[in-house]
Amino acid sequence: MSTVCEFELSNKTEVYEFNKVAKQANGSVLAKLGNAVVLATVVSEFDNPVEEDFTPLTVQYLEKTYAAAKVPGGFFKREAKPSEFETLTARVIDRSLRPLFPKGFVYPTTITVMVLSADKDVDIQAMALNAASAALYTSNLPVKKSVAGVRVGRIAGEYVVNPDETSMSESTLDLFVAGSKEELLMIEMKSIASEEMVEIDIEAFTKVHRANEMSEDELVEAISVAQTALKEANETYEVGFESVSKEMAQVELVQFTIDEAIIEYVRENYTENIKQAIKKLAKSERATELKDVAKLISNDEHCVNHSFELADVYEAVSIVKRELVRSMIVNENVRADGRGLKQVRPISIETNILPSAHSSCLFTRGETQALVVGTLADAKSGQMYEKLTEKSTFTENFMVHYNFPGFSVGEAKPMFGVGRRELGHGNLAKKALEATIDSDFSDTIRLVSEILESNGSSSMATVCGGSLALKAAGVPVSSLVAGVAMGMVVEDGKYAVLTDIMGLEDHDGDMDFKVAGSKEGITALQMDIKLGGIELSVLKEALEQAKEGRTHILAIMEEAASEIVPSEALPLIEQFAIDPGKIMAVIGKAGSTIKEIIEKWDVSIDLDRDSGNVKVSGESKDNVLGACEHIKTISNNAPSRKSSKSLDFEKIYKQDEVYTGKVERITDFGAFVALPEGGEGLLHISKISKERVNKVSDVLNVGDSVEIKVLNVKKDRIELASSSL
Repeated sequence: MSTVCEFELSNKTEVYEFNKVAKQANGSVLAKLGNAVVLATVVSEFDNPVEEDFTPLTVQYLEKTYAAAKVPGGFFKREAKPSEFETLTARVIDRSLRPLFPKGFVYPTTITVMVLSADKDVDIQAMALNAASAALYTSNLPVKKSVAGVRVGRIAGEYVVNPDETSMSESTLDLFVAGSKEELLMIEMKSIASEEMVEIDIEAFTKVHRANEMSEDELVEAISVAQTALKEANETYEVGFESVSKEMAQVELVQFTIDEAIIEYVRENYTENIKQAIKKLAKSERATELKDVAKLISNDEHCVNHSFELADVYEAVSIVKRELVRSMIVNENVRADGRGLKQVRPISIETNILPSAHSSCLFTRGETQALVVGTLADAKSGQMYEKLTEKSTFTENFMVHYNFPGFSVGEAKPMFGVGRRELGHGNLAKKALEATIDSDFSDTIRLVSEILESNGSSSMATVCGGSLALKAAGVPVSSLVAGVAMGMVVEDGKYAVLTDIMGLEDHDGDMDFKVAGSKEGITALQMDIKLGGIELSVLKEALEQAKEGRTHILAIMEEAASEIVPSEALPLIEQFAIDPGKIMAVIGKAGSTIKEIIEKWDVSIDLDRDSGNVKVSGESKDNVLGACEHIKTISNNAPSRKSSKSLDFEKIYKQDEVYTGKVERITDFGAFVALPEGGEGLLHISKISKERVNKVSDVLNVGDSVEIKVLNVKKDRIELASSSL
C-alpha cells in the first residue's frame, strides 16, 4: 500500500508517494509539484563490492519528451543521447549526494531520476535533486541525512527563494545551493545581465548594459538566505519521511587500512625523501616521484625482512605525503611548491597567435595552460536546442566548449567524446563570461578551450583566456573577467585558505571552489565542500582572499588586452539602423535588391524587420562600407511607412540638369547630397572637381550647399557630378 507525504514549502505543495512504483529498487519515490511528476530510484548491489577505496556511484537524470506531450525531434523518434542540461543536472545531483555516503561504502550504486510529466513553472533541477534525496534517505542504504536544493534569485533588489520561471526572468542572480539542515554541500552561482534606461540629460536617456556582478558581502547574504531555506526544508523532510524509511541493511563498510608499523617506519626514515618528491609533484599531477620513493623503501633491508608489499608501502607514502602537505600549509603557511598561501603562480599571456582564427589567447598560469580560440558567425549559426516544456526550438548564440586531452596531464590515452567533466567546466566558464557580453551583440560566438597542460584549475584558465579571446575578437564586453581556484585545509582546529591551488592541494585539501568575476564583483562561483560544511564567516574570508587573487590576475590581463593586435582573419562588421518601414525597399521584390547588393559587394547582410537594425559583414573594408552607404541611400530615397507613394526619380530629375543640394554624409569614396525635390544622390570623389581629390573632406563638409548636375538616374539611385565638370 502506498504512502503519501505532503509538505508546504516556499508557498508550494510538494507531494512524495512511496511504495507505489519501482518497488524492487532499494529506494524509490514518485514526486509531484504542480503538474510536474518525477520518478527517482536508488539501486545498490551489496553483493558486488569493488576492490578500490571509493564509492562507485552513478547518477542519471533523464527527460522524457512525452512528459510535455511531444515526440522527439530529429530523425530517430526515441530519446537517445542526454542533452547538455540533462548531463549538468546529473552532475548537480551527484555532487550534492556523493558526500552523504559513508567511507568504506564500496558497492555499485545507481541513482536514476526520470521526468514523467513537465511543468514550465517548476524548477525541475531543484525538484530532481529533492526527489533523488528522498529516494536515498528512505532506502535501506546507510545514508540517513536529507539533502535539498534551493534556488535564490534577486528581483528588484530583494532575494527570493525558489522563484517561478516568470519571476526568474526578472532576476539578476541565479544561485543554486544544496545542503542538509546543518551543512552546505554544493554552491553554483552566476550573475544575469540586464539593460537599463539611464537619464543622461533632461528628457534624454540611454540604454546601459549591466553585468550585475555581486560583491562578496552580497553573495554571502544570498547564501545565508539559501541556508535558512535549506534548514527548514530538510527538517520538514526528515520528520515527514521517518515513517516511510526502510530498515537499514546490514552492509559492511570496508576499512582500507594498512599496518601502522609501515606508516611509522616511512615517517621516521623517509620524510625528507617524500618532502623532496612533493616539491617535484608541483610540476605535474602524476605520482611518478612518489612511486619512485615507494620502490626505494620497499627494496630496503627492513621492508624486505618484513615482507612489506609495494602496494602497502605506496599507500603509506601517500598517507605521509598528505600529512606533510597539510601540516606545511596549516602550521608553516608554506605550500609544496614554496609559495605563500595567497600567492598566484607566474602568468604569461599571448593573444592572436593563430593567424587564420578570428581570435586566440594562450593563457599560462604555472603548470596550467589553456589555448582559447574564438570564432564569430551570424546569428543563424548558433546551436539549436529544445526545452522539454516548450514546443519551439531555441538557438544558443554563445558557446564555450572545453576539451581536456590526456596529454595535458602526461597520460597516454586517445581523445574520445566529451565527458561530464568537460561539459561542466565549459558551462562554468560560460556562466562567468556571459553576463559581460553586450546584449545588443546578436552574432554567434564560439569559444573553444584546448587544455594543453593541467596542474590546477584549467576551468579558471579557460575563463581568463576566454575573456581575452572575446576582447581580441572585438566582441563588446563590459569588462574583463578573471577566475581563480581556491582551496582550504582544516587541521587540529586550525584552517588555511589557499589561492590558486594546484592539483596536489585539490586532492589533499578539504574544500575547493572557483570564483570568477570582474573588478566590479563576482559573475560566477562553483563550490564543492568535502569537510561537511563551512561557516559563512570563513566563506566570506575565503571570498575576500579570492578577490585579491582575481584583482592581481586582472591587472596582468588588462596589460595583455592593451597590446592586442586584431587578427587579419577577423571579418569586418558594420551595424546601423534605418526606418523599419523602409526595410522592404532594401529587400526588394522577391529579395532582388538585397541579392544584388550581396553579389555586387560580396558581403553578408542581416536585417531586423522589427528594429530596422542592419548588419553588413565581409572581408573587404571598401566593399562593406560601399554596401552600407548604398543601403542608406535606398532607405533615404524610399517612401516612409506613413506614405505609400514612392518618388519617381526618373521623372523628377533629368540627365544633365543642374540643381543646388546639401551635403548630408561624407565617405571615403564620395559625398551624399540631399536634392531639392526629395531623395539623395552620390557625388563620387572622382566627380567633385577637375583636379584630383585625395580626400573628400578636403573639399566638402557636411551641410555645404553645392551645385551639381545629374549624370544618371536609375530607380532609387541618382549619380551626380559637380556642375563645373
